[in-house]
Amino acid sequence: MYRSELEIRVRHEELRRAADRQRLARSAVAGRDTAARPGGDEPERPVRARDRWARIRRATA
Repeated sequence: MYRSELEIRVRHEELRRAADRQRLARSAVAGRDTAARPGGDEPERPVRARDRWARIRRATA
């Protein structure tokens, strides 16, 4: 293997590892956001008035 080819492979490996680190960081941030909102993957449903009042009553208690 030529020296320049070796350098190219080493640089490619460094870039791949950097991309993996960035991908892990993004997925960790995304996981933290969805963990903060339970049911974040569920489709939203219309809120009934009774549910809304029950939520307000629980929040003020």
